[in-house]
Amino acid sequence: MANLPPTLDFAKTEEDICAKWAAEETFKKQDALSIDRGDEEFTFYDGPPFATGLPHYGHILAGTIKDVVTRYACQTGHHVSRRAGWDCHGLPVEYEIDQKLNITHRDQVLAMGVDKYNDTCRGIVMRYTKEWERTVTRLGRWIDFENDYKTMDPTFMESVWWVFKELFKKNLVYQGYKVMPFSTACGTPLSNFEA
Repeated sequence: MANLPPTLDFAKTEEDICAKWAAEETFKKQDALSIDRGDEEFTFYDGPPFATGLPHYGHILAGTIKDVVTRYACQTGHHVSRRAGWDCHGLPVEYEIDQKLNITHRDQVLAMGVDKYNDTCRGIVMRYTKEWERTVTRLGRWIDFENDYKTMDPTFMESVWWVFKELFKKNLVYQGYKVMPFSTACGTPLSNFEA
């Protein structure tokens, strides 16, 4: 403890460490070394956040727990692909555009043109990604933001349909009933996160 300065500026230390990791490309080097060694792949599926909102305590807590899992895997000789991802679908985006354009009925979307409506939605889904990157980086979580994926990308959607097809072929898909919250204004069921 004698080597510690009398006062320690934790915020400045945090900034210095983040700057050092960025300058030395520490995350990229750790990832490359893992690949060069031929480390066994550790797959970790992480549901992506909506990029239409800012990170909050729930995201930070869950992200920290996920980071512990992937760091432990790396430290025990595994390679972990850690790509950032963005959930670009769902009611939050559509609801925001509906409010912005004063859309109250499906016919208004059809009159506008589904392609134009979708383009308008796409225009807002990535607006907070830099804030997310800054927050996640300050937390010390190593994620590849340069090679991120988006659920609105055709390749991502096709991969989901492929998985569904494979599950269907194995008779793992069934029809059932579930009580769901329902939006009378939007005329659609809501996910548990939208209710």
